Formats: sequence, C-alpha cells, structure tokens
Amino acid sequence: MNNALHTADILLPRPGVDLSKWAVVACDQFTAQPEYWESAGALVGEEPSALRLILPEAWLAERDDRVPAIHRAMAGYLDAGVLNTAVKDGFVLVERTTAAGVRPGLMAALDLEAYDFTPGSESLIRATEGTVLERVPPRARIRAGAPVELPHVMMLIDDPGDTVIGPLYARKQALRPLYDFELMLGGGHLRGWAVEGEATRGVFDAVEALNAKANGLLYAVGDGNHSLAAARRCWLDIRDTLPEDARKNHPARFALVELVNLHCPALMFEPIHRLLTGVDPAALMAEYRESLAADGADEGAGDDLVAFDGAGNTWGFRSAEHPLWRLQRFIDNYLARHPQASVDYIHGEDALRQLVCRPDTLGFMPRAFDKAELFAYIRRHGVLPRKTFSMGEATEKRYYMEGRRII
Repeated sequence: MNNALHTADILLPRPGVDLSKWAVVACDQFTAQPEYWESAGALVGEEPSALRLILPEAWLAERDDRVPAIHRAMAGYLDAGVLNTAVKDGFVLVERTTAAGVRPGLMAALDLEAYDFTPGSESLIRATEGTVLERVPPRARIRAGAPVELPHVMMLIDDPGDTVIGPLYARKQALRPLYDFELMLGGGHLRGWAVEGEATRGVFDAVEALNAKANGLLYAVGDGNHSLAAARRCWLDIRDTLPEDARKNHPARFALVELVNLHCPALMFEPIHRLLTGVDPAALMAEYRESLAADGADEGAGDDLVAFDGAGNTWGFRSAEHPLWRLQRFIDNYLARHPQASVDYIHGEDALRQLVCRPDTLGFMPRAFDKAELFAYIRRHGVLPRKTFSMGEATEKRYYMEGRRII
C-alpha cells in the first residue's frame, strides 16, 4: 500500500505525571501574548511538562539559550522514565472536547517522502497554505538535535463518510484507555485510547480505500505545516548520509501527526488576522485602495475584509473572491517599501482588537475560508496564501501530548 500511513511506538508520560500540567498548546499560538506562556509556566512550576520540550514562538528571540535546554530536557525525561512507550506499533484514538464540540482524531505516523510543501506539488501530502521559509530553520534546529518529537501537526483527510476515524470512535469503549483529563488554560478536555493489533488493519484498509478516490491528494496539512516542513528538511539532511537499505525504516523518515476528518462538525475554520505595526493607518489604507483600483478589484463597501485602527476608524470591503490573495500581496509589497513596519499573524478577533491600541497600529480581518472547498481548491490552484485560516480558536489547537523517538 502506497498511502504513506504507518503505525508507531508512541510515548506518553509515566503514570503519576499530572497530565494537566504536561500538555501545552501548540508553540505558534499566543505569539503576541507572552503573558499566556508566563501563565503556563507558573501553572507548571517544577512538574514534568511538554512546556520544557518546545519553543513557544513568543520566545523565539531566546532560541540560542532555549534550544539546548530543550534537548537536555528531552534526554533527561527519557533517561528518567518520564516518557515511556505506551503504544507499541499502533495508533492513538484522540477525543478533544472544546466549545466547538467533540473532535475525534487519530495519532499516526506519515512518511515524509510523500510530503512536499513546494507550491505546485503533486505529492500525496501537501501544504494547504504558503510556507514562510524563514520560520523553518528554528524548528529544524530543534528537531535536528532532538531524540523525540512532540507533534502539534493536524493533518486533514477528506472523508465525508467518516470511514477512517468513525468506526474506531464508535467502539472506543472496547479500546485500552490511555488518558482522560482537563487541559490547562481553557483548552477543553482530552481523552485517548490505544489502537493496536487487529484494530490497526481496519484503519489501513479505510485509508487505502480513501486513497483510491483521492485523485493524488490524500492528506492536507491543517495546522503545523512549518513543523512538518522542518521534519522534512531534517529527514533529507539525514537521508543523504545513509546507505539505501537504512533509509526505509529510519525513524526520522516519519512524522507523528493527528489525522482529523475535514468534515467533523467540531472542526472550525477561523480566519487569521493581520496586525500591522509601525504604520500610518490612514496613509496605508489609501495605498490599499489605490492597489485595489489598479487591479480593477474595488467592489465597494462590505465585510469580506474589515480593517480598523486604535482611533476607532473602520474600513470595510466587498470581494467576489477571497480577499486574502490581494491583501497578502499588498502587505508584502508595503513592507518592502516601509522597513519600519512589521506584520504579525493573530488568531481571534478579541486578541486583534486588544493589540490594535496604538496610533501606529492597524488590524485586518478577512472573512473565513470555506473548508468544504479546501481539497478541490488545492488540487486546482495549489497552496493558499500563508496564514489563510486557523482550525478553531487558539485554545482549540492541538496540545502537545504524545511523543515518538526519532533517533
């Protein structure tokens, strides 16, 4: 079967570890709100935690000090038995409960040889959004020296009949329970079960049947594309040093991800907003209107794209197509002409409104992207602009829980 799916030996904290302090949200959340990560650190205290095994992007400037500490913490947790193999040659069925509802998922390994984030790629595993290449090296640096991976990658499958995860979830009570606890800082609830032995065969059969109808695109990265891109880069660096026979099953060739059905009702696509700082809002908006007029795309007032500043000024635009293509192109060109300005990508309207509070700050809110169009769009046009959508609010992102040895 050539569907890139593999079982794995999956690590979990040993019994007795407080899982509500162990599991922390994806590192690319709350980047402009370091107080969130400070709260997480205060909550964890001296207890074992995945917080010590990741680099929150809010602390990216401290990577020279933090990355070696991350590697030491990983090795220490392995040596001390804090992390142990909980599932042998299997999967983990995951149930995440948030304000959006119950979101089942499946932890599985995917073959990085089947993944290519390059625009125009026809690989089995593809990025959904443009990859910001400068965001890959810091994550690759962590992975290159790491004995384990802790993934926050959520991988979408287009499974309207719910044939892959649904049958497992329907009989979850027959599976061996692994964990059941409340996540920190409003993350909701998490439960997990081991999928082992014969139960794995049904997963492989269902994925292969889905692959037969996938028209070359079986998996689309929903969250965590930059981490997956780092894993791919690290694998290519290792692959070239290995003899042919050692490449087939090398642990770095694979990446642990959570498979999630695109059609899950609790999987919400939220727009990712743009925060511009170091700008004159009125002058910037005048330039934006000029760019729309030059493209013949000024379609009048609407709510497909809303911009606002800290002084209470608001601008709204109507767009026949999703407005982010033009907006992102404009922002990139604007930043190239105005080196004093910068952009950040913000999850959640409330967070954006809190940050748009200075005279030199402007927020852009594009409308949401319709998830039902995603796979067909990727097949037709390739990747979306970078940071087009977020799967749910920041606290609904995947939390680091499971791990896997990669050396």
